[in-house]
Amino acid sequence: MKRLVEAAQAGDRTALAELTTRALPSVYHLVRSALGDHAEVDDVAQECMIRMIRGLPELRDPDRFRSWLATIAYRQVSDHLRRQPPVEPLAEPDALPHTGGDVADRTVVAVALSGQRRELVEATRWLTPDDQHLLALWWQEALGDLSRADLAEALGIGEPHLAVRLQRMRDQLATSRTIEAALRRRATCPELGTLARTWPGERSPVWRKRFGRHVRGCVRCGSHRAGLVPPERLLHGLVVAPVPAALVAAVRAAAEAGPVTPATPAHGLTYKLTSHKLAAAAAAVTALALGAIWYAVYVTPDPGPVPAVAAPVAPPSAAPASRTPGGPSPTPTGSSAAPRPASVTGVTVADIFVAPDGDDDADGSLQRPFATLNRAVEVVRAGQTIALRGGVHRLTRPVEIDTDGTRARRIVLSGYRGERAVLDAAGVAPDKYAVTQRTAFWTVQDLEVRGSRSHAWTCSSCRFTTFRRLSVHDNHRSGLTLRDPGTTGNQVLDSDFYRNYDPAARGGAGIGLGVKFGDGGGNVVRGNRAFHNADDGFDFGAFRSPVTIEDNWSYGNGQNRWNVSGWDSNGFGFSLGGGETTPSAAHRVRNNAAWDNRGDGFGAEGNTGEMSLADNTAYRNGGDGFDLGGGRGTARANLSVGNGGRPVVLGPGVSADGNSWDRGEWRDSSLRSVDPAVAEGRRAADGTLPRTAYLGTAEGVGADLAG
Repeated sequence: MKRLVEAAQAGDRTALAELTTRALPSVYHLVRSALGDHAEVDDVAQECMIRMIRGLPELRDPDRFRSWLATIAYRQVSDHLRRQPPVEPLAEPDALPHTGGDVADRTVVAVALSGQRRELVEATRWLTPDDQHLLALWWQEALGDLSRADLAEALGIGEPHLAVRLQRMRDQLATSRTIEAALRRRATCPELGTLARTWPGERSPVWRKRFGRHVRGCVRCGSHRAGLVPPERLLHGLVVAPVPAALVAAVRAAAEAGPVTPATPAHGLTYKLTSHKLAAAAAAVTALALGAIWYAVYVTPDPGPVPAVAAPVAPPSAAPASRTPGGPSPTPTGSSAAPRPASVTGVTVADIFVAPDGDDDADGSLQRPFATLNRAVEVVRAGQTIALRGGVHRLTRPVEIDTDGTRARRIVLSGYRGERAVLDAAGVAPDKYAVTQRTAFWTVQDLEVRGSRSHAWTCSSCRFTTFRRLSVHDNHRSGLTLRDPGTTGNQVLDSDFYRNYDPAARGGAGIGLGVKFGDGGGNVVRGNRAFHNADDGFDFGAFRSPVTIEDNWSYGNGQNRWNVSGWDSNGFGFSLGGGETTPSAAHRVRNNAAWDNRGDGFGAEGNTGEMSLADNTAYRNGGDGFDLGGGRGTARANLSVGNGGRPVVLGPGVSADGNSWDRGEWRDSSLRSVDPAVAEGRRAADGTLPRTAYLGTAEGVGADLAG
């Protein structure tokens, strides 16, 4: 394998084709094991292989090719799963302390594993990084993908030394599995329950030692070890699925398109999976039985650097001069705005194209694009992708989106490659929503939306629709609103909603993101920022079903940035109001932060549902930090510092422990940083929130803005 990698790095096309043929089955089955039969398995696997091809010249150690490729796959699957509703929590919210970890990591396990397989993967998190890497390699030996000699060579040690390390690692793994089993049944052991109450929730080698001493000395907890199935036996029964021939053809085409050198990156990204070149690929390869457990071992805090992947650039002849690459949104005088992500690539292939200088009488191809989004949504069908070319798309009439995708054939509306596509709705009448969507199974991504004199984008009774990497700003009533009965399984991810303001309302309207006036389960709001809006940042008023609200930041909302007389704004960071007549939505609110808002940081606003608030931060808001006066539920490990009102208002039905107000007085000096510059600045290259020490604490209370 090393020689093959080196030959491919040197520009040998035959070697690269052979390398991709060998690597694709492992990657495909790994992705499929994590995602199940999800419609986007092929897309995720293809993206993994493209990143492998493009990053290969930068791989310094060919011996680490397998683990490097697994790292790429891990990150791609994790990025995908962050945008999906959680399938099954690993524990009830009250059963285990909230770790603040990545929801995608937990979902990988929940999707792919059950029973002892699930406990086994959780147990790997107690190991040291070296033991986690050793375990990953050992799985490959157990599956026949590596020999014992290969494993020793990869680690740079002799086989006798390897045998000692493997036995020690397996002993640590068995202890960790026993701890997992005992913790899930902690109610049967009072001593374990007492120890667990001091546990911060982080699975680490230090706490493995502490829990390990208990389970070894406790007859009740130690008995769980006797029922453990040997880990290698848990590999049996995993499904081996053939790699789709079209995917093989697509990846082979990318590998064969050109030599892979740092100066000449591989091409082929626009090869469609619907290609008819199937005959030559049909007999290429079938997937290896790598399975989900092998994959899950790589769910580590930082698996190491992956070579950067440059965004593909459209051919110069394909892009008119009016199109501009992605970059910061223009900032009007006297106001501020968040830049767009540092690098948003958009889709690289599409069925329908729209360009500012297009023609609605054209055929919608890359060479002859449509002129309006209206025309594109009229003709789109399930399974197709609409790409908006760079430039300003000026809407002159409302856009109505009514065509459904399916679970297996989603519809995608996206920017194209690195181009900045802007929908400007200033030309739409003020009594009309700019975009109204009533669909199922859509993905809307990598767009900027501005200028609506009403609501910019309204999704009415949408189902299983994903919004991600959006910049929605300078609209009147709201940026994005999900509303009405049947709003089910939607996600809003990694987007910014800001400076929305209705001049007629004087602060009474202009929210960032709303999930309102309806019901429906499985909705997720994660990784977003809402800021400098005239009214609330996030508004969940009159929505009767639980929403998962995680890892969002809301700041500077409700402030009179427009110097309007008679200003009257609530300006909450997070308005958690419930239903219209019986407000009782049991929202799950985790790891969010609200600062410098005019009103409360987090306000229940009459919601009497069993809400769960954990690891949230309210800092320097004009009102109360947390107003849960009429609410019920739990409040744990939340932080409230420097707010103009009270740190917290708790209703009689709220159970609270481990919060800052339970631990004495807190000041700015209790925080690692009170400088918001990074948090309020540019997003990361992949569109995720910037990592920052802002508002962090040494005690583990409040939101973790460091990611």
